[in-house]
Amino acid sequence: MRKILIAEDDEQINRLVCDYLSSEGFDTLSALNGLEAVRQVRENTDISLVILDLMLPFQSGDMVLKKIREFSSVPVIILSAKSETSTKIDLIKMGADDYLTKPFDLDELLVRTEAVLRRSGGGDNADTEEQILSFKNLTLDLNSGTAEVCGRELALTVKEFAILALMLKNPAKIWSKANLFESVWGESYLSDDNTVKVHMSNIRAKIKKHDPDNEYIETVWGMGYRLLS
Repeated sequence: MRKILIAEDDEQINRLVCDYLSSEGFDTLSALNGLEAVRQVRENTDISLVILDLMLPFQSGDMVLKKIREFSSVPVIILSAKSETSTKIDLIKMGADDYLTKPFDLDELLVRTEAVLRRSGGGDNADTEEQILSFKNLTLDLNSGTAEVCGRELALTVKEFAILALMLKNPAKIWSKANLFESVWGESYLSDDNTVKVHMSNIRAKIKKHDPDNEYIETVWGMGYRLLS
């Protein structure tokens, strides 16, 4: 059974989300403050997803996300009353996989939860056939959702992994921002959305840290991105 941690300090909302997801077949854990959320993720390595409120006591949600990303690539969906685009971009840069604005609909939360789990390989229908993608010193394991560069683990978010998987499956293709966004996020692309650009910047920085002598992704002016052979 897939295990989900709900980190929300409002006990009523926390219980409501836990009960709803439990009724949909998930195993749920609860944390009412930021310190507890980090501890739970650290101790429960089988957690498949974290649903994280930003306004947590003791340690705020953005700090919890930062701490989690220091040791885990578990998918994270942010819950917040803040709807500003700048806030969403900042959290994406920090490693969030999705963002849901309060007040939210439980059915929408379920849809987003299942979508993130599918992309991370945590869904019920995950393919068990071994699938390894490689390019230069980069290797992606599609079964485990893990990545390595020069033999060292690459800590990617679910969407960063999905972007690289698409590009490695189609090494000669030029991907526009719209193509990538609609393929990975499953939503219509808005021309002024910087989400893809932010993710590309994060991917490049993470790869460069382990393999500074190679370039992996090329920006094709006016067209998009492709692998740099």
